[in-house]
Parts: sequence; C-alpha cells; structure tokens
Amino acid sequence: MSITIHTDGGSRNNPGDAGIGAVIEQDGTRIAEISEFIGTQTNNFAEYTAVIRALEWCAAHALMGESLAFRLDSKLVVEQVQGHWKIKEPTLVPLVARVREFARVFPSVTFTHIPREENKEADRLVNEAIDKGTGRA
Repeated sequence: MSITIHTDGGSRNNPGDAGIGAVIEQDGTRIAEISEFIGTQTNNFAEYTAVIRALEWCAAHALMGESLAFRLDSKLVVEQVQGHWKIKEPTLVPLVARVREFARVFPSVTFTHIPREENKEADRLVNEAIDKGTGRA
C-alpha cells in the first residue's frame, strides 16, 4: 500500500490568521482530510504544522508500516526537512525536529515540492479552516 499526503498551510497577513490542510490517500483513495485553524501564526509555521498533523494522524491510525509520500507546495519545508537549506528562523527549529523525529517511525517518508495548482484540495482545507476559525464561514 502507498500513502500519499498533500499538505498546505497558510496565513492571512503573515503572521496572521492561520490554518492547515491535508489530504491523505491510500492507494489513490482518500482516507482522511485535516482542516484546522491554528490561530495567529506565520505561513511557514502553518506549513510545518500541516505536515506534523498528517504524521500524527498516520501514526494514530496504525500506518507506521507504510511508506509516506508528502506532496507540498512549500519549497522551504521540502528543502529544510531534507537538510538542503539552513533553518534560519528559530521558531521553525523545533518543528523541523518534530517532523524528522516522526518520520523515523515510518519505513520511508519522502517530501516532494509540487506546483501550487497541484495542491488545490489541501489549499481549500486551509481556507476553510481560516474562515471557520475567524467566523467567516
């Protein structure tokens, strides 16, 4: 079985009202959606939080034996998690550490940068979360 996870995080006014979204698919079938308002945060904080929530969901649903393929439109997250780019923002250091720690529980976790237009469902969940969290929904 293969698990594909599209994640996104966003912030209106950076920092500002922030939300996360994730779409989790197993062998091409959607098995979960995550949409959560996370208060006032930066866009990058939200991007990392989306990845962490998806990892938590997979662990909580006994998918530790599965390989995970993350698809996200944040080049920063992809490059930092893979160790290609330095982490200059101190608030992101513990988030990167959490992602790496969680990733060790799974046989394989990959992170691939995709164009924004290929991440529309996760983006929709981010906007729904922000709208609900701010009373706009």
